[in-house]
Amino acid sequence: MEFLSDPQIWISLLTLTALEIVLGIDNIIFISILSSKLPQEQQAKARQLGLSLALITRILLLMSLAWMVKLTAPLFTISGFGMSGRDLILLGGGLFLIVKSTMEIHEKLEGEEEHMKASAKPKFAAIIAQILVLDIVFSLDSVITAIGMASELWVMITAVVISIGVMLKYAGAISDFVHRHPTLKMLALSFLLLIGVTLVAEGTHQHVNKGYIYFAMAFSFGVEMLNLRLRKAAKTKPVELHQSIK
Repeated sequence: MEFLSDPQIWISLLTLTALEIVLGIDNIIFISILSSKLPQEQQAKARQLGLSLALITRILLLMSLAWMVKLTAPLFTISGFGMSGRDLILLGGGLFLIVKSTMEIHEKLEGEEEHMKASAKPKFAAIIAQILVLDIVFSLDSVITAIGMASELWVMITAVVISIGVMLKYAGAISDFVHRHPTLKMLALSFLLLIGVTLVAEGTHQHVNKGYIYFAMAFSFGVEMLNLRLRKAAKTKPVELHQSIK
C-alpha cells in the first residue's frame, strides 16, 4: 500500500481523470444527438447504455496493452505509406463521424428532421450500434492518452471509471441543454465534424495539435454562451418595458 502515499500517483490520477472527462465530452454530445432520435422514454436508457459500453471498451483496451502495441505496427504499405490497425480505426471512425455529422447538419438546415421522425423512427438497436462504433474510436484516443500519462494500470482504469461516472451523472443535463438550444446543437455538430476531420488526419499520419482544436472549440462555445445570454436579455426587455408602461 506504499504506492498510495506517493504524491505522483495521485497527481497522475487527478490529471488523467480531468483529461478523460474532457476527451469524453465529444462522446456525450454524439450520444445525446443520436439518442434524441429515439422516443422520449428510450433516450435516457440509450445514453446510459452508450456510456456503459464506452467504459467496458476502454477497460478492455487498457487490459490489452500488448495488443495495443501491435495495433501500431504497419499491416500493409501503399506507395511507401504504412497503414496500421490504429490508422484504419481512426480513418474509418473519422469518415463515419464526418458523414454522420454532415447528414445531421443537412437535416437541420433542410427541415427534414420532423418529417423523418414522423415517417420512420430509428430502432434502438441501430442507434446503440452507431454509438458502439464511435465508442471504439473515442476509446482508442482516450486509452492512448491514458497510457502516455500513467504507468500503473489501476490508475488508468480508476481514471476511466471516475470519468465515465461523472459523464453518466451529467449526460442527461448536457443532453437537455443542447436540445433546448438549436444553435448550440448546430455548434456541437460542427465540433463533431471538426473531430472527424482530425481523426482522418491522424489516420493518415498528419499530426494535429489537439490543443488548437480544443481551444477553438472552447472559444466558440464561450461566444455561443454570450449569444444565448444576449438573446435571453432581448426577450426579457420587452416584458420589462410593458410592465413599466403599466
